[in-house]
Amino acid sequence: MLNYTDCNITSVSVHHIGNKTNGEELLISGSALDIADLRLQELLLRFFTQPFKNPEFYNFTFSNEDFTLNALYNFASKIFEGHSSFHKNSVDIAKYLYELSVHPQIKSGDLFIAYFTNIQVDNETADAIGIFKSENRQPFIRLDVDSDNFMLQYHDGINIDKLDKGCLILNLKKDQGYNICIVDKSNKSLEAQYWKDGFLQLKPCSDEYHQTKEFLTIAKNFITKQLPSDIDVDKPEQIDLLNRSVEYFKTHESFIKDEFEQVVFQNQDVIESFRGFDNSYREENKIDPADNFTISPQAVKKQSRVFKSVLKLDKNFHIYIHGDRELIERGVDGNGRKFYKIYYDTEE
Repeated sequence: MLNYTDCNITSVSVHHIGNKTNGEELLISGSALDIADLRLQELLLRFFTQPFKNPEFYNFTFSNEDFTLNALYNFASKIFEGHSSFHKNSVDIAKYLYELSVHPQIKSGDLFIAYFTNIQVDNETADAIGIFKSENRQPFIRLDVDSDNFMLQYHDGINIDKLDKGCLILNLKKDQGYNICIVDKSNKSLEAQYWKDGFLQLKPCSDEYHQTKEFLTIAKNFITKQLPSDIDVDKPEQIDLLNRSVEYFKTHESFIKDEFEQVVFQNQDVIESFRGFDNSYREENKIDPADNFTISPQAVKKQSRVFKSVLKLDKNFHIYIHGDRELIERGVDGNGRKFYKIYYDTEE
């Protein structure tokens, strides 16, 4: 969790990044902005930090896993080592992004680079470099009063409550590629991934949040996609396994893979099927194996939202299954119609 109570913005530079393929220009500012006005600082802090309350953390990486070759890692290191180089390195960052803005669907926009002090990260205090791109301008109306006359004017500007793309590079864990959190409100098409994968080149931190998130994703994909093709399992059984998976993570502080398999899957055939899927998934997605780790409640809360416990029957009924699978039976009547029989003690 990030806390900005004592945070200050000390420097901001801005440049305009056009789309190189579409013949748009790169416009470089000659100096950093004047941000002495306290109200301006307050608005900028809101604009830049509001999306980063409970972020996921990443590290810089590179094609050969040597993060020291990552361009943004080196620009950030130079700024952290000597703040006098801030604007010069902001220019280099802008030029680097411009060279990558070659897909015709990449939008032009204003690139802000900011320097922050005193961000609280759990029990640590760190400086940070922020890189933010605003791609969408919105109209607003300004009302002016001149003596006893009122005048309306309209302008296009930046909505400070809608950051399009951004990242915070925290001056923590430099020897692991820094701690970085990101925002990208663009669509999820392949060409839109240039921000995270092409420009920043990030990989998830090997921390308890990502370990929890990754294993819950593996369990969900196995139960919903792989298990039905390996073993005869009906929808209520799948939902029961999803519920047990989430319940394990909600009721344990630490994850132990062997224990999870026995508590959730219980059947040895299902366990063997899961182990095969788990190994293949980790290899295909280049996930470092972690069979024991501290569970992140934040990741459990976020991931549990996608664990659907709803049994949909045609367009007539939705049955929410939260508990004992043994209280629901499936069958077919004499006319070939499918049915579920549900047992209960009380009705509300």
